[in-house]
Amino acid sequence: MFINTEWYRIFLSVSKTKNLTKAAQQLHITQPSVSYAIKQLEQSLGVHLLTRLSKGVQLTQEGQMLAEYVEKAFHQFTAAENSIQMLKEFKMGYVRIGSNGAIIKDVILPVLDKFHVEYPDIRIQLLQAQTNIIVEQIKEGKLDVGFVYQPIEDSDVVITPLKSIENCFVAGGKLKVYGNEQHLTIKQLTNLPLILLSAGSLTRNMLEVWFASQGYKINADIELNSIDMMVEFAKRGYGIAFATKSMVQQEIASGELVELKTELPLPKQELCIVTSHNSSLITDIFKSKFV
Repeated sequence: MFINTEWYRIFLSVSKTKNLTKAAQQLHITQPSVSYAIKQLEQSLGVHLLTRLSKGVQLTQEGQMLAEYVEKAFHQFTAAENSIQMLKEFKMGYVRIGSNGAIIKDVILPVLDKFHVEYPDIRIQLLQAQTNIIVEQIKEGKLDVGFVYQPIEDSDVVITPLKSIENCFVAGGKLKVYGNEQHLTIKQLTNLPLILLSAGSLTRNMLEVWFASQGYKINADIELNSIDMMVEFAKRGYGIAFATKSMVQQEIASGELVELKTELPLPKQELCIVTSHNSSLITDIFKSKFV
C-alpha cells in the first residue's frame, strides 16, 4: 500500500481545525490542495473520512479512528527526529567494542577514559573475546568496532591498520638468571618451561609458526587465557611468559621480571581496527581517537 505522509499531515490538520480553509492557512497551502489530499486519502483507504457541513467538516467514525493513529504516528516521527539529532550531537547512543584483555588494558583504556570524559552520555559496551568472534559479531551488527591482531582477510569488514606491537619473553623468580644470558637460542627457549596463551589464539598461532620456521615445536607448560595471569605465574618463577612488551614494562622496571634477550628477533603483531562498511557517527568518532 502506498503511503503519502503529506496526505496524512493534511488530514491531521483538518481533523484538528474541522475546517478545510483553516487547515490550508495553517499549512500554507491552497484550499483545493487540501480537498485533493483528503479525496486521494479517502480513495486510497476506501472509506469516507469527513462529512461536509455548512461551516466546516466533521470526522466520520473511520476518520476519528484514523486521526488518533495518525497523531500518534507523527508524534513518533518527531521523537525519532529528536533522537537522531541527539545522536548527531552525541548526547545519547552507544559504542560496542570488542577486543582481548591485553589490548583493552594497553591500547583501549587510555583512550577510552578520555572519550568517556568528552562524551559522558555515550554508553560504553565492551566484549572480551577471540578475534574470530569479534569479526563475526561486527558483521552481524552486534559490535561496532573491534581491536584485533592481523592477519584478517574479510571483504565484509573495514580493516584499518593501527600499530605494530612488540613482544618479549619475561622471567621472574629463580628463572631471572636467564636474563643474564647474552642471547638465548631457539633451542634454549624450548627447553625452558613456557607460559603461553591457550592454543587457538592468534598470538599462540603466530608464536608456533615462528618456532616451526626454525624447525622447533613448542609445548606450553602453563596455558592461560589472560596475559595478566601469565605475568603473575612468571613473576613467581613458574616459567617464562610470552607477553606484549608494554604490558610488562612496570614489572621489568620494578625488578619483578626480567626481559630475556633472544638470538633471533621475536615476531611483532600488527594491531588493526575492524568496523563495518556502514558504521555509525559515534563509531567513526570513537575510531578517530585512535587513528
